[in-house]
Amino acid sequence: MNRLIGRLPKIGIRPVIDGRERGVRESLEVQCMDMAKAAAKLISENLRFPSGEQVECVIADTTIGGVADAAACADKFSREGVEVSLTVTPCWCYGTEVMDTDPLMPKAVWGFNGTERPGAVYLAAALAGYSQKGLPAFGIYGKEVQDAGDMSIPKDVEEKLLRFAKAGIAVALMKGKSYLSIGYSSMGIAGSMVDVNFLQDYFGVRAEFVESVELLRRMDEGIYDHEEFEKALAWTKKNCKEGKDYNSEEARKSAEVKDQEWEKVVKMTLICRDLMNGNPKLKELGFGEEAKGRNAIMGGFQGQRQWTDYQPNADFTESILNSSFDWNGIRQAYTFATENDCLNAVSMLFGHLLTNKAQLFSDVRTYWSPESVERVTGKKLTGIAENGIIHLINSGSTTLDATAQQSDADGNPTMKPYWEITEEEVQKCLDNTKWPAAIWEYFRGGGFSSQFKTKGSMPMTMCRINLVKGIGPVLQIAEGWSVELPEDVHTVLDERTNPTWPTTWFVPRLTGKGYFKDVYSVMAKWGANHGAISHGHIGADLISLAAMLRIPVNMHNVADEDVFRPSAWSAFGEDLEGADYRACTNYGPLYGFKN
Repeated sequence: MNRLIGRLPKIGIRPVIDGRERGVRESLEVQCMDMAKAAAKLISENLRFPSGEQVECVIADTTIGGVADAAACADKFSREGVEVSLTVTPCWCYGTEVMDTDPLMPKAVWGFNGTERPGAVYLAAALAGYSQKGLPAFGIYGKEVQDAGDMSIPKDVEEKLLRFAKAGIAVALMKGKSYLSIGYSSMGIAGSMVDVNFLQDYFGVRAEFVESVELLRRMDEGIYDHEEFEKALAWTKKNCKEGKDYNSEEARKSAEVKDQEWEKVVKMTLICRDLMNGNPKLKELGFGEEAKGRNAIMGGFQGQRQWTDYQPNADFTESILNSSFDWNGIRQAYTFATENDCLNAVSMLFGHLLTNKAQLFSDVRTYWSPESVERVTGKKLTGIAENGIIHLINSGSTTLDATAQQSDADGNPTMKPYWEITEEEVQKCLDNTKWPAAIWEYFRGGGFSSQFKTKGSMPMTMCRINLVKGIGPVLQIAEGWSVELPEDVHTVLDERTNPTWPTTWFVPRLTGKGYFKDVYSVMAKWGANHGAISHGHIGADLISLAAMLRIPVNMHNVADEDVFRPSAWSAFGEDLEGADYRACTNYGPLYGFKN
């Protein structure tokens, strides 16, 4: 169920038509409305919200032949909660008279490729009108000519319709929600210096700040569900096994102290969740204000160092929140960043909204060349790893789903939306995760970090938003695969860093040129110390989403033919990357001031 305040957004389908009555309009009514119904069926049958509900489409009550019909449609969409607009037509229409002019609503136009009526001509006229009015719209047009009565949707059109719909729903879901910053800047990491204007201008997201001392207050004053705490602690003791203690004898803590730390990290998990989305149980306990939460669609925990020098780290909290399950069962993953890296939280949220799956948070820590691997292990890298690998590893937020103990229909390791995950797969994820005591030199306050390695051969996409003074936000994307190294090779490489943390060995797909000419260049050009990693190759979806939000993409390995942006981008030059920058600068942030 949706845990955020506000109704779920709907996609509005606008069947536009030639308004000339006494023969023309009447002959097109059925075909035009059937086209709208086909688009609505495609979207509703294929797309779900991350909370599990089916995406709902709303079709205009009538076809739209002029301004009055367009106004009636806009009124209905406003009442019905429509926040994404798709216009469809098989014929010529009166361009600007029938268009959707809401400047904040993502919009696309699908013009039927048929010879009987000029749907493609209307598409071109409509897109020209949108460009002239400064309202970017995605143009959808099939490569193959269809017969007038053919209401099937070609594969290329289907792909673009779903890509647009997914990105549009992601934009709508973010608007009006919050980013919860628990603490503030962590160890001078720029991404944790939360920029309230960036969140508001680009995503319509407000920033909410809570000092981490609030966790201590709630623990001391018992502001959490005590029954749930007992349930959670019992589940944790049963399923979260301590790993090897890598601390020196002098730094190791007693079993009694570790038991106390387990209790604290479980309470921290309950409290951070309640801070994000509230908990009606707290009202029953007499804490009405605390019961409401912050309507946070994402959040982050500062942790280091003011908290972690004094209290157990939040590694358990972050890992469990970012997973698709906990002591209450299988549920939607949260988006919760370690070190309060807001920019990585936004990047993780992109992946979550586009795939409905849990996300990884990792340090982009080490490039291992084939020569370096052979030097320290005596073994050669082979297969997709033969050109080198990147070690993704971080103490906190990586979801336990990333153990890759879930399986697809063919038995391959995968990650799934929560409603497809089985209890057996949850148990495998837990059984393949250990929880070593935190290394004292890093975390003087103690705690426990998850320790696992991701199974190989999963398609994955790493992305990251960075803020660049003078430009604003830019997005980086790298599609690739997880790699499973032989155990002896993994152990040697892993032991050279902090072996108490979860590892994903990642290989980007190389193109032989530019930033993707080799694996070293990918890491060398990565814009920050963190990356957000999603299951699947979703680079094209990320590019469309970024364009809707007016965020240029400065690095990606997606094929040019798969890049899908509003039609107006073609007016900014043939070079796709340069045109993207110029278009985003021209239109400015979706919710912010325009230049």
